[in-house]
Amino acid sequence: MTRSQILLAAIITPVTVSAAVDRGQVRLTPADITALEQHAGGAGTSGVAGIRTVILSGDPTRRGPYAIQLRIPARTRIAAHTHRDDRSAVVIAGTWYFGYGARATDAGTRALGPGSFYTEPAGEAHFASTRARPVTVIISGNGPTDTQYVDTPTH
Repeated sequence: MTRSQILLAAIITPVTVSAAVDRGQVRLTPADITALEQHAGGAGTSGVAGIRTVILSGDPTRRGPYAIQLRIPARTRIAAHTHRDDRSAVVIAGTWYFGYGARATDAGTRALGPGSFYTEPAGEAHFASTRARPVTVIISGNGPTDTQYVDTPTH
């Protein structure tokens, strides 16, 4: 098992175990995930144009655990924002430039490549961007979730 797979399993396992109790066991290959319905936006997403969201488990609009996959296009910027729930994430593909704070700056980001792990503590402002290549991340949390921008984004 690769480091990325171990990190992903650590993030998703609590969600899939709970989901197994509620609606059956969940096992998804990358091809299965690709085949799932994709949405623009949704609860707990940035709402930035071009980002595609796939719900892997649970329902981010309701109480309980959830997991979502975000596919973020190249050259995308997400302004500083918060969520009401604690969230954790793993970068699956690409390099995600992620930072904490109420103002998005390139200097405030850290480059997170495949297999990287980060958290989005409840109420703590954070921001992110991509550069020349798209990025895929999987985020898990305990809903309901939301997104509140620190300043009104211009996207």
